[in-house]
Amino acid sequence: MGSANADLTVQVRALPRAGETITGGALAILPGGKSANQAAAAARLGEEVGFIGSVGADSHGDTVLAALADAGVDTSTVQRVDTATGTALIFVDDAGENFIVVSAGANADLTPDVVTQHSDVIRGAKVLGLCLEIPLESVMTAARIASDIGVPVVCNPSPLEQAKPELLELVDVLVVNEHELGHFVQPGPWPQVHRALVDKHNIHAAVVTLGGRGSVVLEDSGVTEIDAHKVDVVDTTGCGDATVGALMAGISRGMSLADAARLAAAASGFAASGLGAQASYGSAADIERLLHP
Repeated sequence: MGSANADLTVQVRALPRAGETITGGALAILPGGKSANQAAAAARLGEEVGFIGSVGADSHGDTVLAALADAGVDTSTVQRVDTATGTALIFVDDAGENFIVVSAGANADLTPDVVTQHSDVIRGAKVLGLCLEIPLESVMTAARIASDIGVPVVCNPSPLEQAKPELLELVDVLVVNEHELGHFVQPGPWPQVHRALVDKHNIHAAVVTLGGRGSVVLEDSGVTEIDAHKVDVVDTTGCGDATVGALMAGISRGMSLADAARLAAAASGFAASGLGAQASYGSAADIERLLHP
């Protein structure tokens, strides 16, 4: 449940500096939004995925819904409103690094009342994925519904300013990158980081992504380091979302968190080898070939 955007992507030789005007390549309009990306990534892996979201009654909304449906996501719980569909402006340089600015648009119309209307979908899920690109109270409403019935809540807390303590209390698995982790606890040895997450935020399970260095799974049972897959990087846009989507796919299959993170590492690596977010996500067969070449 969460955000769905149209990603307006331009490739550039180098990311612009403040006040600088540069020339870029052709404009690509691609489906995106963190939550929509995560839903598509999980569905590409063969999972049964529903998406609760909000898009505009415009061409970008058509693009977003068509892409989700193509990935195999059930979009029957996506509302359409008069507000423009959420938009992300993305610049990608020759090294595959990106610079992103997001306009919320219709995502802001995903209110707690809308979430409550679809409470039965949340209660029937094996896992609920949340990010923070929609109103915080809507995220809280969904998390409470899931938590009350024991549906595991996976949260990718982006943007960070929305990650309030009352939300973290409802999270079962926190997924963050190195930069985001520093918002919650001080860096240090991984067992110490895990202890701090438990003591400060009652977070007992987390997956920390480390880019090309892989990821780390932090649990009460210990620390597991996951290697990254070596690929020719084209564009890192959406790789974090591929990680979250695949992680949820693994959890829904009953995998251990460490095994789900291994699946997620392969999904992220595959995504980095293509342009865009959802457009670069692999099928179950693609990821299997990367896991077992």
